[in-house]
Amino acid sequence: MPSALALFAHPDDIEFVAAGTMLLLQERGWDIHYMNFSTGNGGSVQMDGPTTAKKRLDEGREAARILGAAFYPPISDDLEIIYSVPLLRKVAAVVRQAQPSIVLTHSLEDYMEDHMETARLAVTAAFAHGIPNFQTDPHLPSYAHDVTVYHAMPHGLCDPMRQKLMAGAYVDTTTVHARKREALAAHESQKHWLDVSQGMDSYLITMDEASRAVGRLSGRFEFAEGWRRHLHLGFSAREVDPLKGALGDLCLINEDYEKARAVPV
Repeated sequence: MPSALALFAHPDDIEFVAAGTMLLLQERGWDIHYMNFSTGNGGSVQMDGPTTAKKRLDEGREAARILGAAFYPPISDDLEIIYSVPLLRKVAAVVRQAQPSIVLTHSLEDYMEDHMETARLAVTAAFAHGIPNFQTDPHLPSYAHDVTVYHAMPHGLCDPMRQKLMAGAYVDTTTVHARKREALAAHESQKHWLDVSQGMDSYLITMDEASRAVGRLSGRFEFAEGWRRHLHLGFSAREVDPLKGALGDLCLINEDYEKARAVPV
């Protein structure tokens, strides 16, 4: 059975930008796997760090249960996700355990370093899936089949310099949006934190609006998630697009993006 692995920074990041795609893959027979790198310990002005981390761990487990995804525990605290060998060994072990054909992660350009460092770790961990001499923590054997990495659209749909970013593909998440919303609602501790820290009147409404915005960019879907496919060199023997292959008409390729890309030599 094919599998897809979501590697994101904080509890609730997956639900904001990736859970719809995971659910659609699940409906088509894929195993789905769910990992937040951070404990989320910084995400409260009402609880101390350890209490917040425990609360958010419970919420993440519940969200993964709602999605029907295998859950992997966090490996860092907020603002401490740094591209480093110890963290890389842990992420690479999760990749080898899940053995995904698809890895979903953050954009390499996003509004905060935790997201971008997570993306870098996810990319290298996926790259190392077939390198037997790279030691993971815990040690697990490498595997040989192709891996394709997809990067989510960043928060605000722009890079840190405020430049708009295009998606390479839009996934129609309309039919699974209610379940995606239910999984996000499991992160109940985040309502007050996001209200205070980022001016989100309701994190559920914010997710709704963000999904609609991506849907409008597609020109076709009511709710959508946008993805950019990582260069295949080193990850697969040839260029493949398993997300499009699995989802068919629910995955709309942005031809303007494809025309603008460089063709690797």
